[in-house]
Amino acid sequence: MNAPTDLNHLLPQVNLREVPAALLDALKSRFGDQLSTALVVREQHGRDESAFDVPPPSAVVFAHNTQDVSDTVKLAAQYLVPVIPFGVGSSLEGHLLAVQGGISLDVSRMNKVLSINAEDLTVTVQPGVTRKQLNDEIKSTGLFFPIDPGADATIGGMSATRASGTNAVRYGTMRENVLALEVVTASGEVIRTGTRAKKSSAGYDLTRLMVGSEGTLGVITEVTVKLYPLPEAVMAATCSFNSLADAVNTTIQLIQLGVPIARCELLDENTIRMVNAHSKLTLREGAMLLMEFHGSPEGVKEQVQTVQDIAAEFGGAAFEWAETPEERTRLWTARHNAYFAGIQSRPGCKAITTDTCVPISSLADALLDSVTEAQEAGLPFFLVGHVGDGNFHMGYLIDPAIPAERELAEQLNHQLVARALKLGGTCTGEHGVGLHKQGFLVEETGDGAVEMMRTIKHALDPHNILNPGKIFSL
Repeated sequence: MNAPTDLNHLLPQVNLREVPAALLDALKSRFGDQLSTALVVREQHGRDESAFDVPPPSAVVFAHNTQDVSDTVKLAAQYLVPVIPFGVGSSLEGHLLAVQGGISLDVSRMNKVLSINAEDLTVTVQPGVTRKQLNDEIKSTGLFFPIDPGADATIGGMSATRASGTNAVRYGTMRENVLALEVVTASGEVIRTGTRAKKSSAGYDLTRLMVGSEGTLGVITEVTVKLYPLPEAVMAATCSFNSLADAVNTTIQLIQLGVPIARCELLDENTIRMVNAHSKLTLREGAMLLMEFHGSPEGVKEQVQTVQDIAAEFGGAAFEWAETPEERTRLWTARHNAYFAGIQSRPGCKAITTDTCVPISSLADALLDSVTEAQEAGLPFFLVGHVGDGNFHMGYLIDPAIPAERELAEQLNHQLVARALKLGGTCTGEHGVGLHKQGFLVEETGDGAVEMMRTIKHALDPHNILNPGKIFSL
């Protein structure tokens, strides 16, 4: 595979469509102060955490309810103008960028928890509800929502990108935890997919089609997700190793032996140093596993003993325990801030992030070889991984003003993805395709599969107005 030369080649769909004044007038008439064409607002909705630089949308509509979403899409459809859903802007792959211009549809004000069905372990929310807000509102029920991608993302955005995060090794991803959706189609019609029942064989699985579609097939306006009982006992621990290989091999053993660990995160020495500086911690600087155990007191004790025994076989030492909620929160907040710790370590830099996921038996080959390549290249980087499910992220820290650094980061990324695919893995375990991984999607799935995706897109969005230019080119 030929390595790309810079990020510009990843934006073949930048072809701005004109937004007619008549559409802006119609939106202003319908929405009043809910419509903004102010440059500062448009710029806020025209950037995310990716390294892409794209012109902002022509206007922003702040939706308050499903009818607002439907009316926005209907008006845009009349003029064949793109609509790009927006939550909190935490995307890493350019999902919300207006690469063909258009209207940004901000659903962050649709932030109500609509119904809590504690007896059935489900909750229905509007798309702008964030994961932290949801857990705050249901804590009195003794239940919690476990999907934790790190950022305080919206439930709608997490559904659209098929997010997962630190708890996925035990609780799965959004794919396993979304039961039903309300969606506005490209014509402005409101449809419902799925039910609150735990299973169904009724027709095509439209819920799974929408989960992970990145706003290209419909705009999500309601989400019903599974909840779980709060564990009776929770304990977190850090364990340091002399090498990354020892930490990775410990993880592989844990998973293959079926230890029901809730979280298993890997950070390398370089990243620990960045996290310590950013979060004012004194974690031991070395390869580290950050783990969490859920269950009954006896069950947690058994898990802990098993993990200690396995880690000892690979030289794991310096176990440090966090038993109180405050201690655990401090640890996990530091882990979630690893991305920002990396960015802060090189002021003015951008991060080119990777998101490969491989079968657990191939984790050592995929991760260790990628780290060696990055070290030999001499480009600053950080490494974090949801290694319990074979997913890890390299963040190459580049100066956006130096094209050679972009070229090197993309070359390393390309080599990493090629390795993951060869080992039976994927180019994206949880971030989605967006703009950055479109070429990798073809390499992973093949031309035939991508053409089938295009056929679905054409059928559901014949005028290509829903988040155009994402996942694949047309």
